[in-house]
Amino acid sequence: MQWHVWFTFFIAAWVIAISPGSGAVLSMSHGLSYGWKRSSATVLGLQLGLVLVLVVAGAGVGSLLIASEMAFLAVKVVGALYLMYLGIKQCLQKPSSEQAIETSEAALTADPNASKRGGTLNWKQRVLTGFFTNATNPKGILFMVAVLPQFIDPNRSLLLQLLILGVTMCAVDTVVMNGYAASASLLSRWLKSYKAQLWQNRIFGGLLVAIGAGLLTVKRVQA
Repeated sequence: MQWHVWFTFFIAAWVIAISPGSGAVLSMSHGLSYGWKRSSATVLGLQLGLVLVLVVAGAGVGSLLIASEMAFLAVKVVGALYLMYLGIKQCLQKPSSEQAIETSEAALTADPNASKRGGTLNWKQRVLTGFFTNATNPKGILFMVAVLPQFIDPNRSLLLQLLILGVTMCAVDTVVMNGYAASASLLSRWLKSYKAQLWQNRIFGGLLVAIGAGLLTVKRVQA
């Protein structure tokens, strides 16, 4: 892969990662709820989902999904419903008192893999939430199928090029999502009142529902 081709993709990856979407909303939401360090599990899940999308697109399955109306519709509906489910769940989540938050934080610090306590997601659950958020996003598949070929030289190793582009995309997205989570985490100390938490849940939950509903309007590329 030529240097200028990679650099162009590198810039595009930053623009795409910074653009607000379900991953950014989820990262900020978990940054507020769990803090920056613990929300890294969510970011890890997002990257695993992104890797799956890259593999799907690179293997040509993405083209099949786009060509098949039923297959693309299934992926779109599942992704939209999952985000809407997460949003509604967060909207209905009961805020905790400051004392309960401190107790929960102490418990999570002592046992990062603790089971759910009062709506708190453990490490595995945060990873899975991030994974399914990206893995079921039809926009990601559309982007990868449409954009990746523009940066691939058919005369060079396809596997190596996909590996370079995938590592680049995931590295950039990891930095950006951690940035979103860290920024939200910095605000958490001022947003721990019952009323503030209530509005956090409503705002982020509403955004996830809106993004999910927006996915239902995504159109497949005509084969």
